[in-house]
Amino acid sequence: MGVLSQRPSDDVLLCAGDAPFPPTAAKLVIVYASSKTLADTEVEIDSQRRSTLLSYKGGRIPVYEGSITFRHKGCGILTDEISHESAGYLQQSHGSTLARIGYDLFREVHTLLTVGQPTANASIPTLDMHIALLRDLIIGSGVPLVEVPPIPDGSSFIACLTHDVDHPAIRHHKWDHTMFGFLYRAVIGSLIAVVRRRAPVRHLLTNWAAALKLPLVHLGLAKDFWYQFDRYLEIEKGLRSTFFVIPFKNCPGQSAAGQAPQIRASSYAARDIADHLRRFVSAGCEVGLHGINAWLDSSKGREELDEIARITGVQSVGVRMHWLYFDDHSPLALEKAGFSYDSTMGYNATVGYRAGTSQAFKPLQATRLLELPLHVMDTALFFPSHLNLSAIEAGKLVRAVIENAHRFGGVVTVNWHDRSIAPERLWDRFYVDLVYELRSRGPWFATARQAVSWFRQRRAVVFERAGQDPEVIRARVCLAPQEEVPGLRLRLHNPLEYHPSRRYVDTPFTDSIDVPLPAWSSVAS
Repeated sequence: MGVLSQRPSDDVLLCAGDAPFPPTAAKLVIVYASSKTLADTEVEIDSQRRSTLLSYKGGRIPVYEGSITFRHKGCGILTDEISHESAGYLQQSHGSTLARIGYDLFREVHTLLTVGQPTANASIPTLDMHIALLRDLIIGSGVPLVEVPPIPDGSSFIACLTHDVDHPAIRHHKWDHTMFGFLYRAVIGSLIAVVRRRAPVRHLLTNWAAALKLPLVHLGLAKDFWYQFDRYLEIEKGLRSTFFVIPFKNCPGQSAAGQAPQIRASSYAARDIADHLRRFVSAGCEVGLHGINAWLDSSKGREELDEIARITGVQSVGVRMHWLYFDDHSPLALEKAGFSYDSTMGYNATVGYRAGTSQAFKPLQATRLLELPLHVMDTALFFPSHLNLSAIEAGKLVRAVIENAHRFGGVVTVNWHDRSIAPERLWDRFYVDLVYELRSRGPWFATARQAVSWFRQRRAVVFERAGQDPEVIRARVCLAPQEEVPGLRLRLHNPLEYHPSRRYVDTPFTDSIDVPLPAWSSVAS
């Protein structure tokens, strides 16, 4: 996940499991294991758990694949929330530091990137916390550390505004479940919301007016109030966003158990709104696939991809599955179909970090495909069957995600459905405020494809020795970006023995940069 480097010597040795090593193997030896190891000859194991929550610097790190605690080690650097025993400690010996962490980092990362987190821990960026702990251990030992952080040059993080286009027009719905559902929620649901003080009276009046107007919409005598593409372009003026569209209508596709429910089928096809899609592309926005069967069948996925590419004229197509259908085999199926990225890894019923991270990552089953995690979805926030939050409650939850992006970098991926700023949902005010909040935090607003291209460039950074000087390393980008993206930044973390007044120094670069590790004060901020 992170792009980290140390000076080209044995300053840091990272061990997973029971690997033998001499006492002076490195200045810092970090041992991750969820059972007793050769490093534990002088310490007593206190308890062993399958899953637990660990406390670290006021935050929480869930552990899913087993952990142990150590007796008589005080609070250490990690503490088990249940037993209050140390789950990690530091020990000095023979001029070397041993950092013993009571879980297997690599098993934890594997679980996060494949199974994902339960909804109970959705709010915790667990993988980013693992990276932060590892970084802190290295810096705290006094070892110079060079990093390419997940933060574009000139910005504080990345913001991706995306829209799943499920219902672009209510005129497509006549005497079906969608139309009757709209009428119930607009007429009865709005009244109940006002009585319970969950919505203002103006929402009730707007929704009743829309319900009365519905026959005129079907007759072509009134504007379709579910058509909101122009409003989105107005709200996001000057920004770039991504619209995921359904390729074929009246096709529910397949679920894991067989035929998907008919309600999953859409009443429109991408070609029905082709002119609008081309206009999005001309405005600098992106059009991706809202997939039907691509998640389990690469040949059908290719048909869906080709339909979007034919309409937009853009061959590099990303995907987010309709209803967030996904399984262990999906990354390989999507990669084989030819998609450049996927953005399905998220929750239907809550907000947060299903993969435990705000960074785009390569699924373990894939070789080229990158996953852009989904963090915030409107229906998860406001549906009665999901979180059912008020605007104030939802705002607090979303701001926490934004604050984490400020702390760790990475991307905040938002999904606001096409009809969510229209009657009967009327979540437009919240979305306007959300965009304003994001703008105020100084991110780079990117399409999903641009964000993935930036992460792909970052992943292509290699560290190598620069000439004959062992104290100088070179960071080099070995892959040109496929999109117009900002540059990278090289971060030199300052051990206290070198520069007590500064935590790190950032230097922007785009292709390569040489780093003289001891010369901290000569690097410009």
